[in-house]
Amino acid sequence: MGVLDTLGRPLRDLRISVTDRCNFRCVYCMPKEVFGRDYRFLPRRELLTFEEIERVARVFAGLGVHKLRITGGEPLLRRDLDVLVRQLAALGDLDLTLTTNGALLAQKARALADAGLTRVTVSLDSLDDEVFRVMNDVDFPVARVLAGIDAAAAAGLPVKVNVVVKRGLNEGSVVDIARRFRGTGHVVRFIEYMDVGHSNGWRMDDVVPAEEIVRTIGAEFPLEPVDPSYRGEVAQRYRYADGEGEIGVIASVTQPFCGDCTRARLSADGKLYTCLFAVRGHDLRAVLRSGATDEELDGAIRAVWERRTDRYSELRTEETSRRRKVEMSYIGG
Repeated sequence: MGVLDTLGRPLRDLRISVTDRCNFRCVYCMPKEVFGRDYRFLPRRELLTFEEIERVARVFAGLGVHKLRITGGEPLLRRDLDVLVRQLAALGDLDLTLTTNGALLAQKARALADAGLTRVTVSLDSLDDEVFRVMNDVDFPVARVLAGIDAAAAAGLPVKVNVVVKRGLNEGSVVDIARRFRGTGHVVRFIEYMDVGHSNGWRMDDVVPAEEIVRTIGAEFPLEPVDPSYRGEVAQRYRYADGEGEIGVIASVTQPFCGDCTRARLSADGKLYTCLFAVRGHDLRAVLRSGATDEELDGAIRAVWERRTDRYSELRTEETSRRRKVEMSYIGG
């Protein structure tokens, strides 16, 4: 039986973080000055087990969730992740996806596909190797991410490419990325730089508006708007007029879409968040480890969602953007 929040929004999507660790230090997510050598990540005993994650996902599915996205940190750092994918795939007819930085994808794509993963999203913020190394801040080459994308496609996984665009850093890469993936079947989604967390030094001046991104690409490759394929789709879609595929833009800063948000997020240690910009979560791990029945777990989740009032992006101001919020690396974006 489905569940609605206070604004009539159904629960349809669950993003599951399996680790708070990452092998990149992207400047908009895990800057080194905060997530440096002395940063304390979650100890393994505090992480949800695969069995606990499967149980939570099964209850969420009973509440109307039909899309599961595995995230991190970097999810491919979690050992034996294909085992979890197989467990989640066995839950039934769900859209089971994974978001990754692509660093380990070339080695793991085939096992993930064989386990039942539906598709994969790869973060790739520039094709310029120098710019890409600056953005990931661990000197990781772009060629290895491209190899991961190729391996995923070879394994039969549909691929989406996510590009966070930050003014003064990589807006010059937008057309190059669009050109690189035109005609490949891979959909590129350009994302406005957001004030997620409290550590990335976000300023409105750093945001490249989605309208500007569409205009820039359209000047090179004419675009036509495409209708959303379902309620709550975060990307505004555009197809190339010559039929060579499509792109999307995610404009959560300049054109908020809170009114149709159907997403919940589960942190690696079992906290339930009802907004990407939330301050605190609700402890489902304590419920799981207290011996609660599935019915009691269902009730706990339902109670959180039915009280939900979140619409941060619609209310965003310079003042609210500076408040302390959960870090994106903790709940997976």
